[in-house]
Amino acid sequence: MACGSINSQFGAVVLWHGKGQSISSNLELSKCKPQLRLSSLDSLRQYCSPFTLQFKFKVPSQNFVRSVVIKCDHPQNADFPRYYSKKEKKPFPVPIVELRRAARKRFKDSRGQPKKPLPPPKIGLLVKSLIPLAYTVYNARITLINNLRKLLKVVPVQACKWCNEIHVGPVGHPFKSCRGSSASVRNGVHEWTKAVVDDIIVPVEAYHLYDRLQKRITHAERFSIPRIPAVVELCIQGGVDLPEYPTKRRRKPIIRISKSEFVDADESELPDPDPEDPSPPLLTEIPDTEIIPPSTAEETVALAEETLKAWEEMRGGANKLMKMYQVRVCGYCPEVHVGPSGHKAQVCGAHKHQQRNGQHGWQTAVLDDLIPPRYVWHVPDVSVPLSRELRTFYGQAPAVVEICVQAGAAVPEQYKPTMRLDIGIPKNAREAEMAV
Repeated sequence: MACGSINSQFGAVVLWHGKGQSISSNLELSKCKPQLRLSSLDSLRQYCSPFTLQFKFKVPSQNFVRSVVIKCDHPQNADFPRYYSKKEKKPFPVPIVELRRAARKRFKDSRGQPKKPLPPPKIGLLVKSLIPLAYTVYNARITLINNLRKLLKVVPVQACKWCNEIHVGPVGHPFKSCRGSSASVRNGVHEWTKAVVDDIIVPVEAYHLYDRLQKRITHAERFSIPRIPAVVELCIQGGVDLPEYPTKRRRKPIIRISKSEFVDADESELPDPDPEDPSPPLLTEIPDTEIIPPSTAEETVALAEETLKAWEEMRGGANKLMKMYQVRVCGYCPEVHVGPSGHKAQVCGAHKHQQRNGQHGWQTAVLDDLIPPRYVWHVPDVSVPLSRELRTFYGQAPAVVEICVQAGAAVPEQYKPTMRLDIGIPKNAREAEMAV
């Protein structure tokens, strides 16, 4: 009798025949699949590029063994981002021990050496080489929002009514993972509604600073200072000029009096600035009433490819800006502050905020704090709904990537490991039990 197994760890499907079976040098998958009920071979053939087969024949005593190994050329089964509960503090990007060790080494190496000049952001100047990048990130964000509004007209996206989980597909997934209000009463079942752009791109806001080096915002000033998207604030501090959000631009470095005190240099003697090249044009968001969805499949694919490109430009450019312009995040809540030090507004309501008098626990932010990639379940086939029993076989991807993939765009290489494209998905729970 024929038997089979799916090795999900190594991305291989192995078939073998027992005693008394005849061996044929030409193994046809179409003949093996009905016997072994391994419908996952079709999905492997679809997603694995190139799709290769390796045949191994062994003739032990009294038994004939025949195996087929299917290999893929990209990594697989990467771990999903860890979910942190509200009672946990975010880990530091670099452990405290490593920071202290690096500080001691810098102090030891700087003995007897002249002081190194501070980078432009710390002396109040712009990094001129990063100004075009700031405009690129700003326009990429606007392009991403406009394109997502168009794609939502042709790609259905579901959002839970009670929690922040979303799902890309005509119907929501059946997994009982709701953590919203009265989730225990509903046994963790989601209630799905139509999603909007804010469900896909998490709105992370920050205070707009007229002067990046100004004194820290106090608790009494929390309502008098406007709040704007954190990515936009990062672009403004990187060199983007927006008339509605003025900011101070210095032409000479500041004069540092102490660690926390400085005065501006006298710029009255400087000549008039030379006329610079015109700044790149700034895009604007298209209202929902003026959104025109793509009419053909070719337009949808082209729009999805453009959306993926804008997503990568925004994240990649913001990551480069964050290496020069510091961004802070609270270790207990999602609050983000673009600046050298966080504000003093006592509005943190996370776990044990009473012990901190409502103040945030600021630490260095990473890219996912500024632009959170809201992960969703990857749907291999839109016509086949996800099964609760086969949850371990499904992968995940950021919502923007999943929307573009379902719209016809090619899967980016960096997202293939978590999407588990090389894992064969069984038809039912009985077939899943045969997987090793």
